Amino acid sequence: MTNPDYVLGHSAFELERLARQERLIGPTTRDYFHHANILPGMRVLDVGSGTGVVAFLAAELVGPSGEVVGTDLAPTAVATANEAAAARGLAQVVFRQGDPADMEFERPFDAIVGRYVLWCQADPDAMLRKLARHLRPGGVIVFHEMDWSFVRSVPAAPTYDRCCRWISDTFDRAGTNIDMSARLHRAFVDAGLPPPTMRMQAVIGDAVSAAEWLRAMADLALVMAPTMEKQGVATAAEIGIDTLADRLVQEVAIGGGIVVGRSEIGAWVRIQP
Repeated sequence: MTNPDYVLGHSAFELERLARQERLIGPTTRDYFHHANILPGMRVLDVGSGTGVVAFLAAELVGPSGEVVGTDLAPTAVATANEAAAARGLAQVVFRQGDPADMEFERPFDAIVGRYVLWCQADPDAMLRKLARHLRPGGVIVFHEMDWSFVRSVPAAPTYDRCCRWISDTFDRAGTNIDMSARLHRAFVDAGLPPPTMRMQAVIGDAVSAAEWLRAMADLALVMAPTMEKQGVATAAEIGIDTLADRLVQEVAIGGGIVVGRSEIGAWVRIQP
């Protein structure tokens, strides 16, 4: 089910970047899971686990009496996540390789969760429809996705604005859906699910309070730089990856303004018995 043009890949640096990114977005994901009533004792399916951080967030909420099964297509990610679970002493968390939309499990789940998964699907409503068959009656589906529609700087910070545009254009040319506010709602409904409850959060701040987001932008540009060049979006010289993070922070500081980061969209629905 994964889009064949998935831009970010599964390199060692990308897995490290995802771990750093967790400091920014982990609290938001946990907040969405809390509002969706992920509770102690639940059995949870995590879709597209990557390094396992979302599964670990779910494990905190379900506790030792619960269970989390994480899934990912990439063998490296699954191996890394299983090692991390063992290191954390999380016996209730296990990771399996494969596409959960097509996999079979020994029993149904109380909840299905995922972060940054549906945006890279060619047919997200079809994936939701297939995933929903793993859910018991009364279970909940929760997804946390991204939306780049609202990124901006005030007053204009040209390097930040260009970097946002490069990233958006690269995703767009790869055929991925990064403006997920309306698409996420439609995917749930088109999958035959009830209209979801939705929430949005975003980083808004100056060169100090938003510095971690600005450096995360530079990390993302580094991962995407080869694809940007291949697609003709930006050259290596234009990106200037070695100094990009410092330039982003310095430019916002000198301008005395703020940046609005990528929006973090949460959507969840409970399937009535």
